[in-house]
Amino acid sequence: MTVTTWIKAARLRTIPLSISGIVVGSAAAFLNNNFNVNVFILAILTTICYQLLSNFANDYGDGVKGTDNEGRLGPKRILQSELITKAQLRQAIFIISGVAVLLTILLVYSAFGLSKTALTFLGLGFFAIVAAIKYTVGSSAYGYKGFGDLFVFLFFGCVSVLGSHYLYTYEFDLSLIFPAFSIGFLSVGVLNANNMRDRENDKQYGKTTIAVRLGPEKAMLYQLVLVVIPIILTAAYGLLHDSITFVVLSAIMGIPIFYHLKNVFQKQNEKNLDSELKKIALLTFIYAISFSLLLIIF
Repeated sequence: MTVTTWIKAARLRTIPLSISGIVVGSAAAFLNNNFNVNVFILAILTTICYQLLSNFANDYGDGVKGTDNEGRLGPKRILQSELITKAQLRQAIFIISGVAVLLTILLVYSAFGLSKTALTFLGLGFFAIVAAIKYTVGSSAYGYKGFGDLFVFLFFGCVSVLGSHYLYTYEFDLSLIFPAFSIGFLSVGVLNANNMRDRENDKQYGKTTIAVRLGPEKAMLYQLVLVVIPIILTAAYGLLHDSITFVVLSAIMGIPIFYHLKNVFQKQNEKNLDSELKKIALLTFIYAISFSLLLIIF
């Protein structure tokens, strides 16, 4: 076992997607002169820790249940490859959970001090930790019951954007629902592409994702809805704020999304979807950066 093995297990490529909402929420706070460097750094570190915890727990849960096997079309997981033992992975999950708790406390205290609001956000943070673990771990893993999409939408979109903005301003900016929903839908699009790729294998091992429930044809239509709605929402945000720049952003977004959908509907086999989920994940991060820059500059 080497450092490289643990880095591979961490799946660092998922980090940009996880912090996309934080970037937008922080940019909106910066626009209103409410930005706090300490809160920003702690928010980023906490979110990264949640994502790493989710990745390790996902590897463990699917590995123990046998869902990660030779029939799975995605990259081979660490537990499946036998590069790390179950005991070592459980220990890593325990350690990361401890770090996540510590970072959550530091973040909330840095933002709110000792207050009732701090208790509310502590509860939200601890719920996020539990959700990261329970996605695939345990007999009641919600990822095996088709609720993964809902949790990704809420945490990667709504909580990430609106919650991070509240850390700085102590108020909810309802106009941020547009980018929050956009990032949420795109993040679910990443998950759905992953689930479409592994649909047959997941179905065999009782992992009833939305893609499994819908079947191949309807899952592709679901993907279309997930990635097209953000284009509409971004254009609507621009029109409501009399800003042509966001309308232009929505039009530019349409180009890679068109080719993504073309590849999804014309795929020769599910294995090809692996590259598509990576494209949407990268697009989501670029979207977050672009939206944030437009907020600040224009």
